[in-house]
Amino acid sequence: MSDLESPNGHASTGRSAVQRAALAVGAVFLLLGVLGFVPGVTRNLWSMSLVGHRSGALLLGVFQVSILLNLMHLAFGVAGVWLARTMSGAHRYLLLGGAFYLVLFVYGMIVSQGSEANFVPVNPADDILHLCLGIAMVLLGATLSRRVLITSGRLI
Repeated sequence: MSDLESPNGHASTGRSAVQRAALAVGAVFLLLGVLGFVPGVTRNLWSMSLVGHRSGALLLGVFQVSILLNLMHLAFGVAGVWLARTMSGAHRYLLLGGAFYLVLFVYGMIVSQGSEANFVPVNPADDILHLCLGIAMVLLGATLSRRVLITSGRLI
């Protein structure tokens, strides 16, 4: 078996599972950031605002988006792709990014949807998505990094 082959005989990318997960999550965020500006994929694109709850744009007809939120998705995607270059970067991206989305979920639960404090903006569908993203990212970061943490004997 060559260095570029995995035990199952397939070509290996040289990336660990946590790196592949961070890369995939980053790619999804990049895609969401771009799609948030695409007419047809984002309904009522003409009513998108820079920030705030007054944005009438709905990604996939469900998730309220603004220019700020789309730019945040793009930045989060770039960070994921960049940090996926190392195991420690991928681990931190998934754990801290997941924690960020869990905080965003709590924020969405606390702030009134019509409030000026709702600058992100978030609606009930966004809240559920943020909860799922947060849990999934934390679980990916924790479980896929566990083997690396145990075998290296150090915290990444």
